[in-house]
Amino acid sequence: MIVFRPELEKVRIARDHVAEITTDWPVNEYFIRLVASELVTNAVRHAATEVIRVHACAGEGVYVIEVWDADRRPPVPAAQPLCPESPGGRGLWIVTDCADRWGVRHDDDDGGKVVYAQWTRH
Repeated sequence: MIVFRPELEKVRIARDHVAEITTDWPVNEYFIRLVASELVTNAVRHAATEVIRVHACAGEGVYVIEVWDADRRPPVPAAQPLCPESPGGRGLWIVTDCADRWGVRHDDDDGGKVVYAQWTRH
């Protein structure tokens, strides 16, 4: 697990950390890096929090990336279609396209929420 201050330049650190943990996963490495980047970027940009936690785990054919932040508000995908000139709003749509599923759950122990992306391989 890695914990860091949410500054945009830290997205690369989180993405590389996740990529290092997931090197043996039977999931496309590009998708893992892209999904990690998008989830962390959303937390950095939209969560009112100073700390973000990033975690990756696998078990019984399920592979998960999780990003925790202290903001309990769930992420909301931008309405489609987006204007081609729009500078943002594509993150969760990218996650939807690259992962088998994604979701959010509240963290009653630490407060805040966990946004996760999941792949299933058997």
